[in-house]
Amino acid sequence: MSLRGGSKTRRSNLQHDERIASSQQTLLAMTGKIFMPAIDLARLKKQTAHLADLFDQPSVFLREHREILDYYVNRSLRSQGVAPSSVLPTYRTPTVVLRQIETELSSVAEKQPILALELADALWDEGYLETRLLAAYLLGRIPPQEERLLARLTAWTQAVRDPNVRAALLTTSLTRLRKETPALFLVLVKEWLYPTRQRMWSNGIEALVPLIASQEFDNLPPIFEIVEPIFKASPAALQFDLKELLIALYKASPDETLHFIQQILKDTKSPLPAVSLRRMSPDLPNELQVHLRELLRKAK
Repeated sequence: MSLRGGSKTRRSNLQHDERIASSQQTLLAMTGKIFMPAIDLARLKKQTAHLADLFDQPSVFLREHREILDYYVNRSLRSQGVAPSSVLPTYRTPTVVLRQIETELSSVAEKQPILALELADALWDEGYLETRLLAAYLLGRIPPQEERLLARLTAWTQAVRDPNVRAALLTTSLTRLRKETPALFLVLVKEWLYPTRQRMWSNGIEALVPLIASQEFDNLPPIFEIVEPIFKASPAALQFDLKELLIALYKASPDETLHFIQQILKDTKSPLPAVSLRRMSPDLPNELQVHLRELLRKAK
């Protein structure tokens, strides 16, 4: 009896597996997609904890890191090679895996900034979307006092082409610098916004927005001073960046921002600032649009 019962159970399990396989095949035929099974979080935590133990061995760390990324890859997407908005090759690793790796490495990077910088360099050189995002994350955990940090940030932001990595460098990588030493942060951004470095202007503007939006920061005059030449030049290629910056400034201090715009229109002989402001006006908050129309009317 037990043998027959066991045989029945095996047949039932086999039929169940066949139904799942059949369903997956049908789903694949209909959508072209295979969905990954749920991630075993306990297993993932063990894997990332082991990865943290290899923090001081970049070459071994990279090998183990590749294995983790490859283990959790969504192979139905992997064949596409790159993420939709990325110019880098990618493993298509689920976000939950990437976040767990970051969580595990966060405190280690803070305690060992020199090793963190060395590992970040190795990850950057790997050239994958996931490895460069992790490199950018590690920079954001390094104390601002680390003397090589600013040079690395400038070099990477100048070279980056991928929009995802660029965004990470201008936000995540600058986290501690922006929060703990805002004066030093502004020195860095001022270098990026130097008149002869127009290739870096977009990076400098985008880096400023999180600082302006921070409730802990209220020292806007140095920012107005830094961005004044950019607004006076108002290059068409930076209209979106200038719009985002203007919105952030207005939310932080409406009166100071309106006075700043008034001075720009008054002191600039070029028509470009007025042209740029008119073009971005429809995308600005309604209240700002009203004030801006009045300022532009008076400036004629």
